[in-house]
Amino acid sequence: MIGWAHSRFGKLDNIDLEQLVVDVSREAMRDAQVSARDIDAVVIGHCGGGMVPEIFVSSLPLQADADLRFKPAVRVENACATGTAAIHAGLDMIAAGRAKRVLVVGAEKMTGVPGAKVTEILATASYVKEEASRGLTFPGIFALFAQRYFEKYGDHSATLAKIAAKNHANGVRNPLAQMQRDLGFDFCNTVSDKNPIVAAPLRKTDCSLVSDGAAAVILADPDIARTARKAVAFRARAHVNDFLPMSRRDPLLFEGAREAIALAYRAAGISVDELDFAEVHDCFTMAELLIYEAMGLAKPGQGARVIDEGVSAANGRLPINPSGGLKSKGHPIGATGVSMHVLAARQLVGDAGDFQVRDAKLGLVFNMGGSAVANYASILEPLRD
Repeated sequence: MIGWAHSRFGKLDNIDLEQLVVDVSREAMRDAQVSARDIDAVVIGHCGGGMVPEIFVSSLPLQADADLRFKPAVRVENACATGTAAIHAGLDMIAAGRAKRVLVVGAEKMTGVPGAKVTEILATASYVKEEASRGLTFPGIFALFAQRYFEKYGDHSATLAKIAAKNHANGVRNPLAQMQRDLGFDFCNTVSDKNPIVAAPLRKTDCSLVSDGAAAVILADPDIARTARKAVAFRARAHVNDFLPMSRRDPLLFEGAREAIALAYRAAGISVDELDFAEVHDCFTMAELLIYEAMGLAKPGQGARVIDEGVSAANGRLPINPSGGLKSKGHPIGATGVSMHVLAARQLVGDAGDFQVRDAKLGLVFNMGGSAVANYASILEPLRD
């Protein structure tokens, strides 16, 4: 990655999907100090699914500059992992020798339809035969994970509240985040009119935000990247898909996440102890708790220790979601994976501002689609010769 861009996330009433895409495309090219003529291919990650009229969006980035005309462009979708899927597609083009520089954009406009409709649309990313068709939404799916976890390991409602409070505190320091308020543990741990139960035992503060937003990166082959003003390298990357039906998986093991992260560690030649920070897919606080265990930070059922002992805090041994995560930053589906990579890259070049992790040299990005079905892990570092 030799350049990047990131919009503010939130309810962006005065900007449509096209403008979001155009703005980050232009900014990423400026940041990378490349012209549109230098771009060999374009990949856009966009989930769509009825939240905007457009489903054919592959050429929208071409609106950023007429010199992008006639470049190959493709739309990629893999549920909530759509953004990282787009990045992997761009990396594959470069690895195959088909491109030297690729513009990758992730974008989503979600707030133009009612919240209930968004929930209904997103539920189609489940195994519809057994899940969505029976009224199970994604809050319901992760509530089911939480119920089974609590049954096996005890009530961890307070653990989830601590995760929410941590990520909201981190989001205060991220000017791009949708919610920049430190809600505190007591608010997150208390059911109230402002923090109702969404799907027991999950409260509103346990759920990520419906958002509009976009992010973009310029990918370049290593020879070009070495001459760039700044560059962040993929030391390793991994992608695995698990069975779609939850009935074929143990909901407490997050096996797809565990497998992808382990593969990335192995390819990078590292262990979890060598990471300096991680941006992980906290679509629900229950997901972050299970990811702690999938990362190898704790044994099954012991993920609470990670938050209780301050390991994942902004000033902890391994800060997790220093950006505020999906919980505070927002979760525009197609933009999320690209956003995670952009903000991790900023950490690695020392440009993360108030949410900078000290001496960050090695980071993990974990982005997933569905209930740990599509799983992507990246190990990132500043480019070294």
